[in-house]
Amino acid sequence: MSEHEKSLYMTILMTPDMANFSGKVHGGHILRLLDQVAFACAARYCKNYVVTLSLDQVTFKAPVNVGELVSFRAHVNYVGKTSLEVGVKVIAEDLHTKVKRHTNSGYFTMVAIDDNGKPAAVPPLETETEFERKLYEAAVMRKEMREEAVRRNKEITADIPDYNTDVTG
Repeated sequence: MSEHEKSLYMTILMTPDMANFSGKVHGGHILRLLDQVAFACAARYCKNYVVTLSLDQVTFKAPVNVGELVSFRAHVNYVGKTSLEVGVKVIAEDLHTKVKRHTNSGYFTMVAIDDNGKPAAVPPLETETEFERKLYEAAVMRKEMREEAVRRNKEITADIPDYNTDVTG
């Protein structure tokens, strides 16, 4: 699989309609764009519709200003049977000074869905460069940490009445 199919780049101008009350781009708008980029990257990789399963380690390192050009760099880091992790890095560029800065990043776990709404198999990931191998190793570590956190949370909350029950049924 080519690098083109494992990664996606998208650039958007931040406009006034994206601003919060302090005049910066609203964090929720950035999250929405992060999810859209992760979706596009994952869907292109697996050639299938995908849904977001989880979002990990979202960081807001610096505010994004209205009028800046923002580039989203997504890459498939890990692939399981029906899911994949997509990392997204956000770089904001001041159009006047040309100064670029890393403002946000996050890791999305996406699940491929077939035409019947059931999880679908995802093509295996071939790590071809040292960069891709490091991304893969870090993704495996995050997966293990998520599983450990879920296990420990269940242990801690096991005796809380109604905490671990499904409220929809």
